Amino acid sequence: MNGHMIAILVKNKYGVLNRITSMFRRRQFNISSLTVSETESAERSRITILFPGEEERKEQLVNQLYKLPDVISIKELAPELAVHREVLLIKVENAPKSRDDLKAAADAFGAKIVDYARDSVMYQMTGDSRSIDDFIELMRDHNILEICRTGIVALERGNTTITGGELNI
Repeated sequence: MNGHMIAILVKNKYGVLNRITSMFRRRQFNISSLTVSETESAERSRITILFPGEEERKEQLVNQLYKLPDVISIKELAPELAVHREVLLIKVENAPKSRDDLKAAADAFGAKIVDYARDSVMYQMTGDSRSIDDFIELMRDHNILEICRTGIVALERGNTTITGGELNI
């Protein structure tokens, strides 16, 4: 995982995601990964964003994000202090000559078959970004039909929560 990973707790209102992503656009940051979902309360959403950039510019961006009225809290998640995962769905051609190789690769990476047809097989894999990338690269030896992957979801290890502390910049 390259870049900065931040979690933003926001009020669950119409247009909040647009305002957050517009801030990234205006500051000329490219978003590598983005996930959004309701939290333990339907009144709040959690946005997890992975983006590249220099430390100083990241700090300026975070300070600007704090000025948005719907932002409740922001926390930078250091990879070594957080559990982070992605989900991958990958559909590959189910050719008789490659079935054993596909099964061996799936077993090695902990991927599960979630759909099996005569002409295709779909695997689901959950893991860190690097493992997902490695599995996709291995599958390139076969005929990949489709790929869909989520962005990163992450929580800080231990009893610290997004609202329980200051931004660790």
